[in-house]
Amino acid sequence: MFFEMCFSVVTILSRSHADRNVYPSAGVLFVHVLEREHFKGEFPPYPKSGDASNDPITFNTNLKGFPDRPGWLRYIQRTPHGDGVLYGSPTAEHVGKPTVIEITAYNRRTFETARHNLVINIMATEEFPLPYQAEFYIKNMNVEEMLASEVLGDFLGAVKNVWQPERLNAINITSALDRGGRVPLPINNLKEGVYVMVGADVPFSSCLREVENPHNQLRCSQEMEPVISCDKKFRAQFHIDWCKISLVRTPRHPGTGILPEFGEYNPPSESLRSPDYFFDFLVTLAVPSAVALVLFFILGYTMCCRREGVEKRNMQTPAIQLVHHSSIQKSTKELRGMSKNREISWPLSTLPVFNPVSGEVVPPIHPDNYETTSMPLMQTQANLQNQITIPQQRPSG
Repeated sequence: MFFEMCFSVVTILSRSHADRNVYPSAGVLFVHVLEREHFKGEFPPYPKSGDASNDPITFNTNLKGFPDRPGWLRYIQRTPHGDGVLYGSPTAEHVGKPTVIEITAYNRRTFETARHNLVINIMATEEFPLPYQAEFYIKNMNVEEMLASEVLGDFLGAVKNVWQPERLNAINITSALDRGGRVPLPINNLKEGVYVMVGADVPFSSCLREVENPHNQLRCSQEMEPVISCDKKFRAQFHIDWCKISLVRTPRHPGTGILPEFGEYNPPSESLRSPDYFFDFLVTLAVPSAVALVLFFILGYTMCCRREGVEKRNMQTPAIQLVHHSSIQKSTKELRGMSKNREISWPLSTLPVFNPVSGEVVPPIHPDNYETTSMPLMQTQANLQNQITIPQQRPSG
């Protein structure tokens, strides 16, 4: 019984289901929502009443046989209690190649899994690519909000009202974080921002071209908002940064990516001689060496051959100035010699010391070669043997 309980705890159930086919067009935005409601029936109900739909479910998507998705396909899911979204724009090179995406749903409460396969069959279209493409940067939207069909439809409706094309398609949607944007602060309901590229079959309208005039370009360079006449048609729901709009004119029939034929390639012959760099080496080494040698001789001549010396200085000095200088030197030497023999008043710390044993006052000895700095302030009995004893002075009368 114990082993059965342990086995039931660590077992993770997994269910696989039939493939689901979708048929997106090349060059047109593809959006596929992974709805939690679709996967709730794959897991047992929540034991508590009223909480049957509150299981946290996350999704993992990858190309079958590979650890990640194709390069054109992205996936986003904000929270385990929200739906996941696969989105991207397939190109013409993927036409006719079925792409099988494995979708694995994880129940974070029971740790059970359910697996579905999504087969993406990319279809070719004659309208691809649309010759005129415009990319808008919307500041007040996150990518999962923009991928909602209602919001994307409202935006395409506003663009169509401004552009007036016969055919208008959403080509791609990219989060601003994928373009190097920063994560916004969690204040004032700030959004990450999203880039939306749309394509049409007619040239750009005059309103979209207003951002290219010099006045608006100057305002953008000064980080000021440009003046766009049709901005009010978007402002109610979408805040567009017109300085970041991109207008692109693409060729109607793009090339195949193969270079034209230019004949056979003739590689260079093996008998080619390698270039001789000896002269360059000499110039590189000899010129700086010659300049350094000339500077060395100029410096040596200036320091060794241009010195005036004492004799030349005395010859250029007036005689009265030399006599005056000589007398000053002699007077200085005499004063220094006299200062060695003059009497110096001794500090109070070297006055005669009273001997409490013999009752005598012993004056300190200060010969010229005696270091007074090592003399003790208080004379001891051992030091008194070498001192000169003088009689104690008595007051007169």
